[in-house]
Amino acid sequence: MSHDQYDRQDPARQYAGPDEQSSDRIPHPGLTGQMGDQPDHGEDSYRGTGRLEGRRAVITGGDSGIGRAVALAFAREGADVLISHLPEEEPDARETVRLIEGAGRKAVTVPGDIRDQAVCRRIVERAFAEMGGIDILVNNAAYQMAQPGGITDISDEQFDRVMKTNLYAMFWLCREAVPRMPAGSSIINTASIQAQESSAPLLDYATTKAGIVAFTKALAEGLAPQGIRVNAVAPGPIWTPLIPATMPEDKVEGFGRQTPMGRAGQPAELAPAYVFFASPEASYVTGETLGVTGGQPLT
Repeated sequence: MSHDQYDRQDPARQYAGPDEQSSDRIPHPGLTGQMGDQPDHGEDSYRGTGRLEGRRAVITGGDSGIGRAVALAFAREGADVLISHLPEEEPDARETVRLIEGAGRKAVTVPGDIRDQAVCRRIVERAFAEMGGIDILVNNAAYQMAQPGGITDISDEQFDRVMKTNLYAMFWLCREAVPRMPAGSSIINTASIQAQESSAPLLDYATTKAGIVAFTKALAEGLAPQGIRVNAVAPGPIWTPLIPATMPEDKVEGFGRQTPMGRAGQPAELAPAYVFFASPEASYVTGETLGVTGGQPLT
């Protein structure tokens, strides 16, 4: 969808919702090029002001969607960026690398499945070897697969995958990185409105997102004396490859209309929240969860 076709001043009309073609399922994990409507990651709109000059950021799931938008924004703010991604997401990862390097910053990629603790360790080691350290850790990668039948349709294999991807990997990455992160560093976790407004088809996913909010609060308290801040961003319905790859077609059609804004959000609209949490302007903010939900309340 063209950003220029809509009203930049009216948030409700800034973007159109997914069109009918976009409701077609795509194979998981989903690539950006397979989507009927291409998400906006801020390619033409995000302007950096040097807020993260010289910082070194790690972003899991940085190949597409929210992760790509955050990688682009961080790079344009002056940070070098390492992204992790699944091997089958290589085409999207290459495009994110192009955007990071186009901003004049170093890009590093680590393919692999973060359900494997060794992959999480490799991500941290590569960040120190190729960027010299980690100042910003964004735990963004997640797995979901909607099951309309609820709990009786969720297999042990799916439950294990959701838990390992969304919770275990975050724990492993933080435990590996924290002892080597300097004071002034920031950890930012991607939660979800599902943590508060949970739905039966996403029972396992919602459970992990509530866990991420609790993890964020506890880790923030524990790391405050070390000068490391920990916060979370809770997206509402955001148009990324995960949606047509994991949700029934009838849920994808009209995706986001239930919000007060009446539309789905775009990855580009999430990136400024991550920049804020990573920047010195947020020096007295830790343990918080910021909703970017189109007006749906985090109750």
